[in-house]
Amino acid sequence: MNDLTTDPAQKRIVTILSLVQVIGGIGNGAGLAVGALLVKDVSGSSGWSGMAVVMLTLGAAAFTIPMASIAAQRGRRPALTLGWLSGASGAAVTVLGATADSLPIVLLGLVLFGASTAANLQSRFAAVDRADPAQIGRALSLVVWSTTVGAVIGPNLTDPGAAVADRVGIPDLAGPMLFSAAGFAISGVMTFVLLRPDPLVHAADAAPVRRGVRAALPHVRGTTLTAILAIAASHAVMVSVMALTPVHMQDHGSALKIIGLTISLHIAGMFALSPLMGVLSDRWGAGQTILLGQSILLLATFVAGTSGHSEGQIMVGLTLLGVGWSASVIAGAAMLSASLEPSVRPLVQGFSDLSMNLAGAFGGLLAGVVVATAGYGTLNAAAAILTLPVIALIASGRRVAARV
Repeated sequence: MNDLTTDPAQKRIVTILSLVQVIGGIGNGAGLAVGALLVKDVSGSSGWSGMAVVMLTLGAAAFTIPMASIAAQRGRRPALTLGWLSGASGAAVTVLGATADSLPIVLLGLVLFGASTAANLQSRFAAVDRADPAQIGRALSLVVWSTTVGAVIGPNLTDPGAAVADRVGIPDLAGPMLFSAAGFAISGVMTFVLLRPDPLVHAADAAPVRRGVRAALPHVRGTTLTAILAIAASHAVMVSVMALTPVHMQDHGSALKIIGLTISLHIAGMFALSPLMGVLSDRWGAGQTILLGQSILLLATFVAGTSGHSEGQIMVGLTLLGVGWSASVIAGAAMLSASLEPSVRPLVQGFSDLSMNLAGAFGGLLAGVVVATAGYGTLNAAAAILTLPVIALIASGRRVAARV
C-alpha cells in the first residue's frame, strides 16, 4: 500500500492539493462573508438573504454530478479544474449583478460560485485515492486543514474589498467577490498544470470507471449510508446557523469588521483542527469521532442560540459550530471512503457531496424563513434537532457491532 510519508507521488498530490486549497480558501471565505449581505442589499429584504447560501449550495450540488462523472471517466485533474474555473466565472457574474442591481444575476452568479465548493469538497477525496487505508483520515484532513489559511483571511477582506470596489466603481459588498474570482482562477490553473500524476487515473488499484453517478445508488447502504447521513445532517446544521449569523449581527448593529472576524473564527473552527480530527478518526474510530462532532454541534447551537446581542458569545458559538462540523464531516468522509471499493469511490463520493449540498441548501432556505418569523434563537434550536438522528444511528450501529 502507498504511504503518505514515503510515496513520492502521494506526497506531491497532497502538497499540490493543499496549496490550491489555501488559495481557493481565500475566495470561498471572502464570498461567504458577504454573500448574504449582498443579496440583502440588492433585494432590499432580510428575508431574501438566506437565498445566498441556498444558491451557493445548489450550485455546488449541480456541479457535483458532472464533476464526479468526469473524475470517474478522466481523472480528478479535469474535474477539479472545471470546478475552480466555474467558481471564478460565478464570482465575476455576481459582481456584474451587484453593479447592475439585479437580484436574478446575483443569484445566478452565486450558483456558479458554488462550483468552487464542489471543487473544495472533492479535493479532500482526491487526497485519499492513493492513500494507505490506515491513513485515510490523515490524508483527507491535511488537505482540509490547508483551507484554513485562505479561509480565515478571506472573510477579513471585506474592508480591503470595499476599498477596491470604490476604486473600480462597484458596490462595496461586491469588492470581496473580485478576490474570489482571482483566487478561484489561480486555483484552476494550478490544478490543471501541477496536479500530476492525476491521483485517480494513476492510483494503483483504482482505474477510471466509465459509469454515471446513478451507479452509486446500489452501494449506498450499511456503513456507507450512515456516513452519508452523518455528513449531510452535520452540514445542514452548520449551514443553516452560519448563513444567517451575519444578517442577525448586522440587524443588531455589528460592524462589518466584527462580522468578518466572526466568520473567520467559524471557518478556523471548521478547518484548523482537521488534522486532529483525521488522527482521531484513524485511531479512535470514525463513529466515535462523529459522536464527538455531534456533541460539539449541540453545544454550539446552545451557545449561539442564547447569545442575544452578545458578539463575543456569538463568536464562541460559531467557532464551536465549525469544530463540530469538522469532526463530523472529516470522520464521515473517512468512514465513507474506507467502506468502498476503489472502483466505485468517485461515484459514491459524488453522491455524498450531492446529498451534503442539498441538505445545506434546504437548511439555508429554511433558515431565512425561521429567522424572519421566529428569530435566531429558534433557528439554533431547530438546527440542534438534526443531530439527534445521527447520534441514534451511530449508537445503534455500535450496539449491533457489540452483539456480533
